[in-house]
Parts: sequence; C-alpha cells; structure tokens
Amino acid sequence: MIKIKEAVIVEGKYDKIKLANILDAFIIETNGFQIYKDKARRDFIKRLADERGIIVLTDSDHSGFQLRNYISMGIPRDKIKHLYIPDVYGKEKRKAEPSKEGKLGVEGIDDKVLIKLFENAAVKCMETEGKAHLTNYDLFAAGISGGANSKEKRKKLLKKLNLPEFLSTNSLLTYLNSSVSRDAFFEIMNTL
Repeated sequence: MIKIKEAVIVEGKYDKIKLANILDAFIIETNGFQIYKDKARRDFIKRLADERGIIVLTDSDHSGFQLRNYISMGIPRDKIKHLYIPDVYGKEKRKAEPSKEGKLGVEGIDDKVLIKLFENAAVKCMETEGKAHLTNYDLFAAGISGGANSKEKRKKLLKKLNLPEFLSTNSLLTYLNSSVSRDAFFEIMNTL
C-alpha cells in the first residue's frame, strides 16, 4: 500500500474502490459531471488542494479530460498533480458494454500500472511511525457513528472542522487520520 499525503480526486465510486485497494490516502469522488452542480464538493476539493495538495486521476476519455480541466480551474499549479492512465481498450468487468470510446477507465486498469503511476509521481509519503490512528470504534465511542443521535453529532463535528456534510463516516475517519492526532480529535469532541 502506498500511503500519501495528497488527496486523490477520481470520477466515481468504482474508481475510489479500486484505488482504496492500493492507496492509503484520502480519496474524493466527483460523482462525474455532478461536480458542476455541487459547490460544496468543489470548495472542499479546493480546500484540500490548499491544505495538502491534490492528485487528479480521471479516465483517459473525453469526459475524463473535461472533468480534469474543470477541477484544475483556480487551483495553483504547485498544489495539483495530474496522473494519466494509458489508453487501454476493452470493457470493465461490471459493465455489459464498453464505454463510448472503448477505453478502460481507472477502475479497469491493472493495479501494477496504477501503482507505477503513483510511484513515478513523486507523491508525498506520510509519516506513520508512532502515530496512533483513530478507528471506527473510536468514532462509535465518541458518539458520531452507529448510535442514537450519531448523525447529529457527526454533523456538528463536520461543521466544527469546516468539512462538507456529504462526507461518509469512512471518509471522515480517513480525513481525521490524515489531519489530526488522536488526542486532538478527543479534545475537539469534548468541545461539542
């Protein structure tokens, strides 16, 4: 697994699932062209770029390049890296038909090819030694997951951290582990 500091921006949930198998990183999906209507998600991506930098990895088709260009607008060059998958023709296993252009998307590319892309991209590896990570149980114990009123408590935490409300519990956990210490998290929870 490659553990990186930058947030990785992908088109959809299947791309995110694919990368989660090879990356220990904060991965955000654009939900395809819905990013055009989702100001909160766009603002969050810009914030991530400012805080830690972003890596954009979209499909190699016309739509992927259109999304890549849209995401890149207004983000300084030193805060964004672009990774490009090679043109591989075929269809993803879960699909009945190949894409309009006949190319595989991120989800269909071999893991070894994706790993090589990240290794060659000079990504920022994160320090992990000695750092105690938060777990799903910690979120449960803090009352923001799996309990009565956990949704309301999670919303309060997201607001306190200036995070968008669309973050799932797993995405929140990934963000917390890459942004705050375990002690800082519990201090924040005590102030809610």
